[in-house]
Amino acid sequence: MVDKETDLSVDLAIIGSGPAGYVAAIRATQLGLSVACIERDALGGTCLNVGCIPSKALLDTTEHLAWIREGAGKVGIVVDDVAVDWSKMQKHRKRVVSASSKGVAYLFRKNGIEHLEGEGGFVEPGLIEVAGRESTRRVQATSTVIATGSAPIALPGTPFDGQRVISSTEGLAMNEIPASMIVVGGGYIGLEMGSVYQRVGSQVTVVEALETILPGMDAELAAEGFKVFTKQGLDIRTSTLVTKANVTDRGVDVELSGGDEGETLSADVMLVAIGRRPVTDGLNLDRVGVTTDEKGFIEVDQHFQTGVPGIYAVGDVIGGKMLAHKGSEEGVVIAERIAGRDSEMDYFPIPGVVYTHPEIATVGLSEEEAKAAGHETRVGRFPFSANGRARSMNDTVGFVKLVADAQTDRMLGCHILGPRAGDLIAEVVAAAAFRASAEDIALTVHAHPTLAEAIKEAALDVHGEVIHL
Repeated sequence: MVDKETDLSVDLAIIGSGPAGYVAAIRATQLGLSVACIERDALGGTCLNVGCIPSKALLDTTEHLAWIREGAGKVGIVVDDVAVDWSKMQKHRKRVVSASSKGVAYLFRKNGIEHLEGEGGFVEPGLIEVAGRESTRRVQATSTVIATGSAPIALPGTPFDGQRVISSTEGLAMNEIPASMIVVGGGYIGLEMGSVYQRVGSQVTVVEALETILPGMDAELAAEGFKVFTKQGLDIRTSTLVTKANVTDRGVDVELSGGDEGETLSADVMLVAIGRRPVTDGLNLDRVGVTTDEKGFIEVDQHFQTGVPGIYAVGDVIGGKMLAHKGSEEGVVIAERIAGRDSEMDYFPIPGVVYTHPEIATVGLSEEEAKAAGHETRVGRFPFSANGRARSMNDTVGFVKLVADAQTDRMLGCHILGPRAGDLIAEVVAAAAFRASAEDIALTVHAHPTLAEAIKEAALDVHGEVIHL
């Protein structure tokens, strides 16, 4: 039964409160629109609750652990009897998540955004029914933005059971540290989750179907990452397929095939990180004529307009790079367009970061992509082993690689494997946004001693003018 007294009329209704949805809501209210944001789970979506934020809480904590065990003694700090209190680590993760979600709730109150708890589905274009726990509401909206995000993909024939066969969601909140873990997928999520559990004592095997980990990244970066993570203790199997997984009372028996050989590995748990699918269940897209592609992603034009006037979609649910900051920027752009501004999305300077140690960060084209696009390239490199700040930190693994067009000198891509790469890439992202040249970066004065000097040196190396190598 619909309670007509609770019906609401707004300029903009947003379904989903993840990084794309809540940022769109805030920007829209800044521009004078009345906004309702519908969320069936917790504010902040996957990123704040079971993705970006909680994973970094565990990654940073376990990175400290690894440094105490393996790095402290090298710089004269002697620590004995280091132990892991997993329950306290989990409490830390929960505190971080809670603070982040409460932060979004505060921003909603501050900006006057109507937060509707419940499952949102279209009745007709511009009319959304929100089924909450205790009542149902109807929201009339001039414009609607779908920002419902994505969910983990399971292995064919092996559904998630939350115990032995898990996704990253369950992997973040395990009650106990497993003695052994098989991670299926050598991308961002697989390597991050594998690193967490390897640091706290699990025997971790990473299985990747493709020839290299970090598929889609610069080949040189991926090759170096393979060497580094193997040295840290991850058992990485590339060009290897999971053909079957059998759940037992003891754990999971996983049958693998690589080349002409087969092998069965047993582990306490199998974490599957082979990709993510769009979340569109319950939206009633067919009812209003919103179409999806063969993989289920909502089809939109370059301005995020679906085939139905007044209905838009942004974030993971439309595919592309499934990154929180990409979704947030799309949220800003669509809010501004709905408010009447002529905003455009620029995907070239969207960075990607893998929060392992060392971190891996990238923006723009890989060397391979640049060549495939027809560019004649010049490449500059600089190792952190030649950087004074990295030496002082005793953190010298990795390098900066800068790819430029040989004719125009325009910076086409930058790829960093090394300490604090996720922060360092911001400089190059800004340069990419302004379509800067390698010379522009090389001429920029960098403070000394800093890790960022490695970026300047790589830019100098594009023209054979590197100083400290």
